Amino acid sequence: MSNILEAIHSLEDKLQTLLSNYEFLKKENEILLQSTTNFQHKILEQQQFIVDQKRAFDVLKVAKAIDGSGTNTRDTKLKINTLIREIDKCIIQLQD
Repeated sequence: MSNILEAIHSLEDKLQTLLSNYEFLKKENEILLQSTTNFQHKILEQQQFIVDQKRAFDVLKVAKAIDGSGTNTRDTKLKINTLIREIDKCIIQLQD
């Protein structure tokens, strides 16, 4: 009888430890999921910042080329033509 009681107590202790570990891991998982979400949000913000900076850089390159400070007028003309085509596409979309 004593062996049975010891086995039951041992089983209860192991079950309690298992439940405790489960709760700990559950909380840790929630924290990690929240951190992951925060990091993904920051990554998206940084990617958008990079896109904005590239656009600003392209605009600056065009402005410098138009100003005459650069020697790549052909690139500037191509960029202006590309911008005009994009504007035309936008106008067509707005008209529809």
